[in-house]
Amino acid sequence: MGMLIEGSQGHPIKERWNTVGVIKVAINGFGTIGKRVADAVDAQDDMEVVGVTKTGPSFGCDLAVKKGFPLYCTFDDEESISRFGMNGYECSGGLSDLLSVADVVVDCAPGKLGADNLSKYKSAGIKYMFQGGEKHSLTGLSYTSSANHVENLNAQGTRVVSCNTTGLSRTLVPLFEHCGSLKVECTMIRRAADPGDSNRGPINAIKPVLKVPSHHGPDVMTVKPEIEINSLAVAVPTTIMHVHSIIADLPPGHGLTTESVIELWSNTPRVIIMNGSEHRITTTAEVMEMARDIGRKWGDLHEIFVWEDGVKLVGDRLYYFQAIHQESDVIPENIDCIRALMGTESDWRKSVEMTDSAISRYYGL
Repeated sequence: MGMLIEGSQGHPIKERWNTVGVIKVAINGFGTIGKRVADAVDAQDDMEVVGVTKTGPSFGCDLAVKKGFPLYCTFDDEESISRFGMNGYECSGGLSDLLSVADVVVDCAPGKLGADNLSKYKSAGIKYMFQGGEKHSLTGLSYTSSANHVENLNAQGTRVVSCNTTGLSRTLVPLFEHCGSLKVECTMIRRAADPGDSNRGPINAIKPVLKVPSHHGPDVMTVKPEIEINSLAVAVPTTIMHVHSIIADLPPGHGLTTESVIELWSNTPRVIIMNGSEHRITTTAEVMEMARDIGRKWGDLHEIFVWEDGVKLVGDRLYYFQAIHQESDVIPENIDCIRALMGTESDWRKSVEMTDSAISRYYGL
C-alpha cells in the first residue's frame, strides 16, 4: 500500500508510488461526476487513481493538479495533447496512454459518447464502466450495489445506473426482498439542471416528460427485473435535488406496518430517515443545507433522504417521498462496482462498508 501524506485540504491522500496490489483506476472525464468518483477512489485503501482526462485546458485541470492526479487528454492526437503544455499543465499523454496503465476505466464522459469510447476500451483490453446517461443496451449489464452486485462479479464491463434509478433501488429492493413481489408507480420530480449548468431549463415552467412511461422506472428493471414498476417525470425549475413520489403495492400477507417499513429502511445502507416536521427539514433546500452543515464536500449527500412523516402504509399500498442528490448518490456505487468488476469483494454489504468508511475517514467525518 502507498504511504499516506497530508493533502492540500487537510485530509490524507495516497502517494502515487509503492501501491503494488491496488486496483489502478482511470477516470475518463473529470467533470461533475468524474471529480467526485476520483476523490472516492483516492479514499480507498485498495484503489488508486492513475489518471484523469480533460478535453482541453480548463479550470478543472487545476483541481486535478491540486489533488496530484496525473492529467491526460481525452484525445490521442498530438495537437490536442500539446495544448495542455502551452497553457502550463503537464499532460501525461492521451486516452490510450492512460488506458495502458489502468486495470479499469470509469467513463464519466458526457452522454452519447459511450459507443465510441466502448470501442476504445475493448481495443485496450481494459475493464470498463459507464454512467446512467448511457443506455443499458450499450453494455447489456447494469449495476447498483444493493440489487445485483453478484451478477456483476468479474464482468468485463457494466453501467452504473442513473441517480434516480439508484435512489429507487435503495428503497425498493429491500421492500422486494422482504415481500417477494412488488408493483410500483412513481413520479419523478426532476431538477431542471445541475447547479453549474447554465445551458438548460426550464426557468419558469413545469415541463412534463411526454414519453410515457419515463425511462426511470423501466431502468430499475435492468438491475432488478422482478420489480414491476412504471414512472412519470416532470422537470421543475430547481437545481439541487430530485424528489420521488412513490406508490408501492405490496402482496397480501406482507406483514409490514408503516413503522416496520421505516425500520427496514433505517437498517438499509445509504438511506437517511428523518422526520421533516420535527427536524424542520421539509424541503430539498433544507436537506442540502443539512449536508453542508455536517461537513460534506461540495455539500454532497450520497444517501437517499426519506421523510419519515411522509411514509404511510394503507392496507397493502405504501406511499412515500424521497429526495435524491443527483450529483452524488451514484458516487459510492461506482466504487462498489469497481470491486465487483475486479472480483475483489463478493459481498455488497462488505463493499459498502469499506467504501463509506474510507470516504468518511478521507474527509475527517
